[in-house]
Amino acid sequence: MAGSYSEKQGIADAPAARPESTTRTEVDKAEVAVPIPEQAEDIDAQLAHLPEHEREILQRQIEFKEPAISYFTLFRYATPRDLLVMAVGGIGAVGSGAMMPVMTIIFGDLTGSFGKLGSGESDTGAFMDEVEDYTIKFIYLFVGLFFGSYISNISFQHTGERLTQRIREEYLSAILRQNQAFFDKLGAGEITVKITSDTNQVQNAVSEKVGITMMALSMFLAAFVIGFVKAWKFTFILISTVVAMTLVMGIGSTLFLRFYAKSLSANGVGGTVAEEVLSSVRNAVAFGTEEKLARNFDVHLAIAEVWGMKTKVSLGLTIGAIMSVNFLNFGLAFWQGGEFILRGEEDVSSILTTLLAIMLGAFALAGVAPNVNFFQSGTAAAKMIFATIDRVSPLDPTAEEGQKLDNVNGNIELRNVKFIYPSRPAALILPNMDLIIPAGKTTALVGSSGSGKSTVVGLVERFYDPVGGDVFLDGHNLKDLNLRWLRQQISLVQQEPVLFSCTIFENVCHGLIGTPQETALEEVRRKLVINACQMSNADGFINQLPEGYDTNVGQRGFLLSGGQKQRIAIARAIVSDPKILLLDEATSALDTRSEGIVQQALDRAAESRTTIVIAHRLSTIRNAHNIVVMSKGIIVEQGTHGELMAKRGEYFSLVRAQQITASDKTYDTGSTEAEEDTITPEEEGDHKPVIQEDALRIFRTTTKQSVASIALKDKPTHEEETYSAWTLFMMINKLNAPEKWMLLLGGSFAVIMGGGQPVNGILFAKSVVALSNPDRKALKDDVSFWALMFLMLGLVQFVATSISSTCLGVASEKLVRRVRDVSFRHLLRQEMAYFDDESHSTGSLTTFLSTEAIDIAGLSGVTAATIMSAIVTLITAIVVSVTLFWKIGLVCTACIPILVAAGFFRLFLLRRYEQQKQKTYERSAAYASEATAAIKTVASLTRDRDVWDHYHDQLAAQTKKGLRSNLQTGILYAFSESIVILIVALGFWYGAKLISEGSLNFEKFFIAFITVLFGAQSAGQVFAFASDISKAQRAATQVKRLLDRKPEIDTWSQEGEALLSMEGDIEFRDVHFRYPTRPHVPVLRGLNFTVKPGQYVALVGPSGCGKSTTIGLLERFYDSLAGQVLVDGKDITKLRIQDYRKHLALVSQEPTLYQGTIRENVLLGLGGFEDVPEEDIINACKAANIHDFIMSLPEGYNTDVGNKGGMLSGGQKQRVAIARALIRNPRILLLDEATSALDSESEKVVQDALDVAAKGRTTVAVAHRLSTIQKADMIYVFESGRIVESGTHQELLHLKGRYSELVMLQALEEGA
Repeated sequence: MAGSYSEKQGIADAPAARPESTTRTEVDKAEVAVPIPEQAEDIDAQLAHLPEHEREILQRQIEFKEPAISYFTLFRYATPRDLLVMAVGGIGAVGSGAMMPVMTIIFGDLTGSFGKLGSGESDTGAFMDEVEDYTIKFIYLFVGLFFGSYISNISFQHTGERLTQRIREEYLSAILRQNQAFFDKLGAGEITVKITSDTNQVQNAVSEKVGITMMALSMFLAAFVIGFVKAWKFTFILISTVVAMTLVMGIGSTLFLRFYAKSLSANGVGGTVAEEVLSSVRNAVAFGTEEKLARNFDVHLAIAEVWGMKTKVSLGLTIGAIMSVNFLNFGLAFWQGGEFILRGEEDVSSILTTLLAIMLGAFALAGVAPNVNFFQSGTAAAKMIFATIDRVSPLDPTAEEGQKLDNVNGNIELRNVKFIYPSRPAALILPNMDLIIPAGKTTALVGSSGSGKSTVVGLVERFYDPVGGDVFLDGHNLKDLNLRWLRQQISLVQQEPVLFSCTIFENVCHGLIGTPQETALEEVRRKLVINACQMSNADGFINQLPEGYDTNVGQRGFLLSGGQKQRIAIARAIVSDPKILLLDEATSALDTRSEGIVQQALDRAAESRTTIVIAHRLSTIRNAHNIVVMSKGIIVEQGTHGELMAKRGEYFSLVRAQQITASDKTYDTGSTEAEEDTITPEEEGDHKPVIQEDALRIFRTTTKQSVASIALKDKPTHEEETYSAWTLFMMINKLNAPEKWMLLLGGSFAVIMGGGQPVNGILFAKSVVALSNPDRKALKDDVSFWALMFLMLGLVQFVATSISSTCLGVASEKLVRRVRDVSFRHLLRQEMAYFDDESHSTGSLTTFLSTEAIDIAGLSGVTAATIMSAIVTLITAIVVSVTLFWKIGLVCTACIPILVAAGFFRLFLLRRYEQQKQKTYERSAAYASEATAAIKTVASLTRDRDVWDHYHDQLAAQTKKGLRSNLQTGILYAFSESIVILIVALGFWYGAKLISEGSLNFEKFFIAFITVLFGAQSAGQVFAFASDISKAQRAATQVKRLLDRKPEIDTWSQEGEALLSMEGDIEFRDVHFRYPTRPHVPVLRGLNFTVKPGQYVALVGPSGCGKSTTIGLLERFYDSLAGQVLVDGKDITKLRIQDYRKHLALVSQEPTLYQGTIRENVLLGLGGFEDVPEEDIINACKAANIHDFIMSLPEGYNTDVGNKGGMLSGGQKQRVAIARALIRNPRILLLDEATSALDSESEKVVQDALDVAAKGRTTVAVAHRLSTIQKADMIYVFESGRIVESGTHQELLHLKGRYSELVMLQALEEGA
């Protein structure tokens, strides 16, 4: 995970920016830095102060160039097979597109037949024979158009999915091969957005809309070919339309791309913020910071909205101009056609055929406009994706270059190493380090947080390159060695262990990657895995799980405790028997007993290999062959434990700070002198030590079932809701309610837009009649009049289309922002069990926020305007045709329901497919997000190929399913596209029959027929958006389910008793608990204990025994299945949850900070309120021993902490987290391994501060380091979810029971 190393990310290790206060400790002096503000975008400016060669090394690691890409770049990964399929699809699209203009030739010839009948040149029988002949030709056209459309649709749908699959895979591959500096400022959320939402935009740009556009362009070109054949001069004049449209689209697309790229960028940053919050949702809920964090998220949504609105305005004006040019073209065509007829250069038939052809061509070109939106969006979205794909990583683990040694001894040497982190070029981490790490020996690195210990590990793994000096392995410069090979010789266990969402067996098997055993039979690998787990003391708890080694650990291993995760991570590291072992706080999350056993295992594992150990718990490194003490990147002293203790220097001070005195002496706990006497075991009272012999028995009822099992049976099960289209429409309407006037205005102008085509039909028919007028003067006057009417229609349509598209587009951008904002707030409202569900992983929820809002908004803006106007066109056309001549109107209209039915059925199939596709993409996106969030672990394990293979398999399976769906829906699409020709054939045949009978004249037939033709085309146009409608319905269903979901523990609820004050009395009364995602695994089995107001109570015991669960129940992250948790004698489930949590503060084992300043992070302790006196902030930071360090920074409290606090070391992050808890001034302070990330010196100071802070308030502390809780008023020893011992430190030592064993294991004194 980016930011896993505590020191690596520390704002540390450079000379102080200002004089230190006299009270400042040596450890804090090591943390001073002069960082460059993270916002500085100019790389050259950040690196300007460095020598040229150092500047080049750093620049190479962080350089990122944006390539200039075109639309055709999206097809970069098309294979010869894809190109062949697209060529076939293109032929189908071009062929089917050309058939509509061919229809105009038949149309023109038919018109000639009508003219002959009217002039008496032809009799009724011959006329009807000609009409029937032309009708058969129409049917041939229908068959050709059907198959052309079908082939085109399935070809481009399938290749679109294949291309997008490859782009997704190439992007993930590119991400996995990038160097670590690339990730220092890039959040996992941004990667998730790129691999889901942005690639969806690319898919829209390369799928069926390509075929639709080719069909339209083919129609346009065929129309002009026919025009040139029939009347070339006339057609040349009409080419001016193409020039005008090209100019309009060129200017419009330039503006669109510029604005859209900025919108995407803001959304990407917003995605990172969301991922940051959702990955640490317990922290957000505990401090009641949901509102503040939601506002932080909304800041980025607001920026994206502004650019999005500019995008929609530019698009609306572009489409308005295109529609206007289309109608102006008709005016020009009729006016100029009249001139040609008057001069005798063309006849009416040629002009009419050309006009019809040009009309269809122009209509088709206008239909291209909405698709241009998708092409531009896809190109803009692909820009950053291809920039990442094309980036050459300076430390590429996939590269084949570099030497692979035949034999590795393990001698490591750092020679004159100078190191600066590329993301913080002002902070000098290692000034000039020389260090030899001999082969087969254990070298320990100790020192304060931020002293550069983890940096050494990062250099050995070659996560970074030093700016000066070199690192050698067996005399070979690491730069000359193959990077993948190098990392396969090394195993790393990090301070914050990262497991992947798969089984325990699979997680440990990741350690075998690159070894001969990687491809061994499963039984061979299983034997190796079990041996490794036995060595790491994990086998015992694994075998207690219902599914044993096949238990899925959940996202990032959340279903396991910290200690359990750490033991599996250690097993993963040692399973491959590596040459070099790197342990960065490898046992920090273990309880004392496990630590002792695991340390013995690690000592055995280290015997024959080179081992580098970083430790704050000095008990873990006393047997090291060489202990290196570091400060500010400089080696202060080194030697064995005995040698350094004899020197009585820095190391001696660190050891003394961690010692636990196991004498009979009692400790001052703030009690009166009278209470300080030793309490004998016989005495009654709260401090009497207790051993509970029956602690491990599970309490069962007379039914032989545990209390928890009975409680689980009574819990209701939840089924997913389904909603009608009307319900979803009303939800969207409600979310868009603030824009109701904008929607009303846009809808009103969409109606005017829709009326444009029927009016166009009437004007067209009147103009045709005018051209046929034998009176030359009347012809000129009438044609001029109708040409002016077309001018008026063009101007009206420009205004209507621009306003409609702009209003609905702006409303859609506001809807996108509101859906994301409301969804994010509702996600933060959910109880913790919701986030424990594997389907609600951080990656899938970030994807949900990114894609669902866009899919819902896909029905608004230009799409909504087009659909609304098409519906209006259809209705108006039917009304006009039926009014003029009801027989022809009804016959043509009767065909439209068939077209509509085909469209609806296609929509149904698409929706079902979209739902299935969405689930697959959510899973694959969550998988990719998990891998990229843990990129350091992936890189260390050389899992890049393995991750890519799994991701590829998921996408390939989806593409295969997609082909089957496309084959089904393509038939309905082709039918809805081609049925228009059958309607034309039927209309002509029936119209001819009526004209031959004398019951209908030519003018009325023409008006009625043309308007219905436009209406049928419009209905078909609606279903061209079938996939968008399907996506919107699916997305709206997902959002509706979230909005309707009422969590079992509702942070919004105002129910329950108000709690204005709290004493701090805590009681657990027969509490039984199992995690909702693991109902078969008992965690607490009848837990009973009490905490008096003001007491400092410690919970100790092995990993997985229920200590952190107890903290979670106190915070009401979960409710117990049976029993009660009481505070001040009140059941906490009966209290108003917001009031209750205001009196609590939590400091977790893994500190969580958010992007923003130190001040903002501390203020989150009060829910993010800004109106807090500066003195309160300073006092909280002083109490947490972080104030002096903050003041040493140039920006002070306004220093940005980076993504997830990545610019601070682990210890610095933890102290800011403690300050955030203390500013809350809680009545109950919950410390879950609050000092686990601190070095000995800092731990001692912070522990003293916590001891002081604990006075006057109830404190419950979970601790593995027993030195931190020896002054506790009461210590409860947990085992298997119950209390087995309780008493003070001294009392429990006298018992010589489990606690005494733990203490003796942790003793540090010589000879202990």
